[in-house]
Amino acid sequence: MSNTIKSTIELFVELDENRVPEKLSWTAQDGGIKNEEAKAMMLSVWDSEAQETLRIDLWTKDMPVDEMKLFFHQTLVEMSNTFHRATEDEKMTATMRDFCDYFAEKLELKTK
Repeated sequence: MSNTIKSTIELFVELDENRVPEKLSWTAQDGGIKNEEAKAMMLSVWDSEAQETLRIDLWTKDMPVDEMKLFFHQTLVEMSNTFHRATEDEKMTATMRDFCDYFAEKLELKTK
């Protein structure tokens, strides 16, 4: 029997009196991250039994809109890359990447 390794990722949310996020941070000790501050986070979890995605989307009330646009663009780009690694579907990956380019163009984002 092989030994299993467990790893923990922790998310911390500080809320104001109206339960709006004021501060977000996270820890992933296996990745060398300890209490790292963030302005936004998205977490998706697949529920195989219900065949649906469960999501947590959080951002702090002081997250600038221009940064939110960049955050979304970069998230979409990385989702395209992940989709490719998971499925090796070249055609759909190219379509997703085309959309990411369109998204950046329409929002006039300066991408790296």
